[in-house]
Amino acid sequence: MPITLTLRPRERGGLVVYPLERAATWGVDAFVTSRSGGVSAAPYDTMNLGTHVGDDPEAVRENRRRVARAAGVDPDHLIVVNQVHGNGVVRVEGPLSPMDADAMVSDAADLALAILVADCAPVLLVDVASTRFALAHAGWRGLVAGVLPAVVSSFDDVTTVRAIIGPTISRDAYQVGPEVAAHFADVAGVLVPDEAGRWRLDVAGVVAHQLREAGIANDHIAGVSQTTDRGDPFFSDRAARPCGRSALVARRSMSAAMDEGLE
Repeated sequence: MPITLTLRPRERGGLVVYPLERAATWGVDAFVTSRSGGVSAAPYDTMNLGTHVGDDPEAVRENRRRVARAAGVDPDHLIVVNQVHGNGVVRVEGPLSPMDADAMVSDAADLALAILVADCAPVLLVDVASTRFALAHAGWRGLVAGVLPAVVSSFDDVTTVRAIIGPTISRDAYQVGPEVAAHFADVAGVLVPDEAGRWRLDVAGVVAHQLREAGIANDHIAGVSQTTDRGDPFFSDRAARPCGRSALVARRSMSAAMDEGLE
């Protein structure tokens, strides 16, 4: 990835979040939630947004209400799907009933999409020539399943699509077995051999590779310098289990610039 972004924490509505400031020049307000500002008790302290990890459901509901407020939408307009490490893409134009998917696409300005992660890659995709934007959840299973080419195909013209890969576990912290490594053996630079026949996998590197293979120009792809390795300020399933889930949240801002030349 030729572009590396460093996210700076900001306070928003009582939460500590990490805005993707580059996305604002494309007409999207996007941020990554941290562990701070919620009501969940340990080991989910405090801003857990996942309903499937054993946390108190009412605490999760309150945390999601706070994120919706930070995004400037009603709670039922914060859209979260049941992520299953597959390649399902859902088009979102209004509040949804619970459904399985690992990517969402929308043109709506009154909705905030949220992808939950705790080491997998959250990916923001924005069409700078229209109002369309998308989020994808990309762990190794989703990458094998093809979630990224599936969501990229939702855009009319890939040449106007920009992408940001959010905080993800680093290669040094992500040990996998040969059965996982075999899926990515043909991707240059993403695997390093480890002790006892195991490997270290660069998930963000695979994401960038697949985005390029789907037609997004290399200089239209950015990643962030922060990782999830230590489980702070973002949750990490590898660092501690059980743990909560952070979110990449995005909303189309109709008042922001959407000029392809603004980069």
